[in-house]
Amino acid sequence: MATAKNEQRRADAERNVEAILEAATDLLGDRPAVSMAEVARAAGVVRATLYAHFPSRRELVEAVIDRAVAESTARMDEARVDEGPAPQALERMIAASWGRLTGLGALKQASEEQLSAERVHRAHAPLMERVHALVERGQASGAFRSDLDPRWLVTAYFALVHAAHDFAHASGAERDRVLAELTMSVRAVFDARS
Repeated sequence: MATAKNEQRRADAERNVEAILEAATDLLGDRPAVSMAEVARAAGVVRATLYAHFPSRRELVEAVIDRAVAESTARMDEARVDEGPAPQALERMIAASWGRLTGLGALKQASEEQLSAERVHRAHAPLMERVHALVERGQASGAFRSDLDPRWLVTAYFALVHAAHDFAHASGAERDRVLAELTMSVRAVFDARS
């Protein structure tokens, strides 16, 4: 009987954590200055439950970032960015990255306000590793320019993806059109013929 109660508590705790992270992701996607009380209300939990799982706003933002990176990494894996010719893999990677950025507008600002640059960089390491591996593969095959440091191309990739998202949000431009322009821009930076 004690085991069944423990399993029920664990299941309840997991549901609460998921509800909290979902609510925080939605709220932080719209604006960076979200209170813990707003997150608790949106998640359908009391503040004590929220604080039991995430004792500070910083820890909540960390968890949201880690979750978003894990989802983005899974999208890249689904896009099979380690397969096929590098230019086509790059286009699949851009589409996967673009799809995940929808709804995460203010999360970047919240992470910059709450977390150290080192912590943000560490959280993004799995994504950066995948892009870096693709850049090196493209350089080795001659498809991507080799006159630039692979780390610079990785940095340029993420800068362009975030800039495109910011542009789409600020201008109200159609996201499909911005995705096409982002793809052309990244290809122009990466292309060995540039």
